[in-house]
Amino acid sequence: MTALPAIPRESVDLSVEVCGIHFPNPIWTAAGPPVRTGQHILDCAAGGAGGLVAKTISVVAADVPTPNMAEIRQGFLNAELWSELPPEQWLETEYAIARQSGLPLIVSLGYSPQDIATLAPKVRPFADAVELSTHYIGEDAAPMMGAIKAAKDALDVPVFVKLSPLGREMAQAAEHATEAGADAIVAINSFGPCLGIDIETGRPQMGGTDGYGWLSGPALKPLAVRCVHDVARATDLPVIGCGGISRGTDVVEHVMAGATAVQVCTAAILRGPAVFGRIVSELAAWLAAHGYERLDQVRGVALSQAAPRQVTGPPLVDLELCNGCALCEGSCLYDAIEMTGGKAVIDEARCEKCGLCITRCRPNALMWAPGGEQRAERVPSWRA
Repeated sequence: MTALPAIPRESVDLSVEVCGIHFPNPIWTAAGPPVRTGQHILDCAAGGAGGLVAKTISVVAADVPTPNMAEIRQGFLNAELWSELPPEQWLETEYAIARQSGLPLIVSLGYSPQDIATLAPKVRPFADAVELSTHYIGEDAAPMMGAIKAAKDALDVPVFVKLSPLGREMAQAAEHATEAGADAIVAINSFGPCLGIDIETGRPQMGGTDGYGWLSGPALKPLAVRCVHDVARATDLPVIGCGGISRGTDVVEHVMAGATAVQVCTAAILRGPAVFGRIVSELAAWLAAHGYERLDQVRGVALSQAAPRQVTGPPLVDLELCNGCALCEGSCLYDAIEMTGGKAVIDEARCEKCGLCITRCRPNALMWAPGGEQRAERVPSWRA
C-alpha cells in the first residue's frame, strides 16, 4: 500500500453503516459475559463501544457449568453458554435498560429454527437488528438456514448470522447464509471444543461433563481473519469480524481482510469495558499516522492481494530505528544476522527471506527490501 502523509487524529471518521444502521465507530460488543445484563451493556457503551450486541438468549435460561472461564497463554478458554437469565427477564427489564444508551442494539438469539420463531417476534420492539448464533447447531447448514428463514419471516429488521469455525468450509457457509436471506455475517464464534488441564490438580480447567471449553482471545485472531477473508470473497454481504481483537491494529487487520466492523468480547472480560474506547483511540491513531481519513480506505485491501508475494531480496534495516536488541540475531535460523556496532547487519548470501526477523523486530526497524516489483514495505506491526 502506498504511504500517505499523516493527518490530524481528530480528522479520522470512524463511523460505519451496516444494513442501513449508523454506528459511530466500528468497535462493537460481542455476545458474552461483558453484556450479560442491561446495565453491563450500558457500561460497555460508556466505555466507548459503537454498537451493542446483547448476550444470546434462548427459550430457556442456560445452566452454565462451573468453572467456566480461564485465561491461558495467548488466549482464553470458556465453557460459557447462552444467557443464564430467563428470556422473560430480558424482555421485561434488560433490553429496555440497554436501549437507554442510544446506540444501535443487536439482539442475539439461539438456536434452532423453532427457538428463533418463538423469540424473534418478542424481541422486535427492542432490536435494531438480530444476530443468530450457530455455535451449537453443528456442521449441517440446514438448521442455520432454517434459523435465518425463521427470523426473516418474523422480523422487519436486519438479520445477522454468526458462523463458527467448526471445520465447515467458510465460503460455502457464507453462500448458504446468503441464500437463506441473511443480511450480514459475523465471523467467527469461538473455536472448539478445546481442553485445558490444571497441572496442579490434573483436572480440566473447565467444568461440565467433559471439561471442554472454547478458545478465544489473541490465539484465535489468525483463524478469524482467514475466515473473514474467505467470507468477504464469497459474498457481497457486510462482514463483521470477531476473534482476537484487543488493540487498534487488530481491527485494521480484520478490516483489511474485508470486515466492515468488529466485535470484542475476551478483551472486555480481561480489561473491562473501557477497552472499547482504547481500541477506538488506537484505531484512529493508526489511521491518522498512515494518512487515512476514513476506515473504508483500508477495507478489503487484502482481498486484492490474492497472488502469492515473492520477495527477491533480504530485509532492509532502518539503522535509525534499530536499537541493537539482537532479538532478530538470536532467532535467525540461518545465521544471516549479526550485530555489528550495535546494529543488525544481514548477510544476503545466507538470508533465506523467511520473514521471521521482521515480525519479531520490536522497534519495527526491518522491512522488505526493494527487488523486482517488490518495493520497500513495512509490515503492519502488531504493536499498537
